[in-house]
Amino acid sequence: MRDEQFTAPALVPPLLPRESSVSEKRRAGASLGYVLAFAAVYLIWGSTYLGIRVAVQSLPPFLLAGARSFSAGLLLLLALRWRGARAATALEWRRAALAGTLMLAGGNGLVTWAETYVPSNLAALSIAAVPSYVALFDWLRPGGTRPTRRALIGVALGAFGMLLLLRPDPRAIATSSWLPQLGLVLAGAAWASGSLYARYQKLYPNAAVSGAQQMLAGGAVLLLVSASRGELQGFQPSAVSARSWLAFGYLTVFGSMLAFSAFNWLVGFTTPARLSTSAYVNPVVAVVLGWLVLDERLQPITLAGAVLILAAVVVMTVRR
Repeated sequence: MRDEQFTAPALVPPLLPRESSVSEKRRAGASLGYVLAFAAVYLIWGSTYLGIRVAVQSLPPFLLAGARSFSAGLLLLLALRWRGARAATALEWRRAALAGTLMLAGGNGLVTWAETYVPSNLAALSIAAVPSYVALFDWLRPGGTRPTRRALIGVALGAFGMLLLLRPDPRAIATSSWLPQLGLVLAGAAWASGSLYARYQKLYPNAAVSGAQQMLAGGAVLLLVSASRGELQGFQPSAVSARSWLAFGYLTVFGSMLAFSAFNWLVGFTTPARLSTSAYVNPVVAVVLGWLVLDERLQPITLAGAVLILAAVVVMTVRR
């Protein structure tokens, strides 16, 4: 838990005060903000897999990911500075840059690139390994936390649910496409590492400012990768379809500015195991949306896997 407290801006839920004298009304409002933050991470991020799949149809992947993160971070940081947020220190910038590079350049960048080859539902299913990465990395770090029995049960249920989700079309990825699948595995590991680093390092005390810093840094790295791959050469904005532009706008405003701010707030004020359950809910949302919008296959056994995944969320998040 971070030492400093802050007054959260409108884009993120308020911090639940710890003093016993706080009114029940304020506690109820803070609890509602906690629920809304998880709802944003669960539902909005689940829909971003569909948005990415649509956007990369006519946008280069690393340019898409970089422009999305950088522009969202810049707009959010300017708004927060205009509202009176102080300038970040050099140390806070360095730590935010590392977290952003891991989560956004490594995690989101690789997912975006992989979705030029694999369907959105399969990409989301592959990222479902994040809770296992989080539990393992959090245990292995110096002074790490051993997973609780409830967390282990939740991970086991979620893993079994993922096996059912992947079973309907086990050959969905051809042998020649193993590299994108490897990229998705690395993306999950990078995201887990970055989220744990952000949790245990002392970042800027306002989670929205810290999130904006991370988006700026991660977006800048992705834009450099895009330039090094030659994506900017010959790029014609007029060649981008209206659907891809709309998807880009949705990913920037909702997927980055709103959902990532909520995620950043939750990183400091909930357990890694609970927060990592988003990797179980997001695939369910992505599978349903991929089926409805892009006609990606959804079979009855997939629904059984989704039920197990939701059961894992209940086990890992609901208190006794």
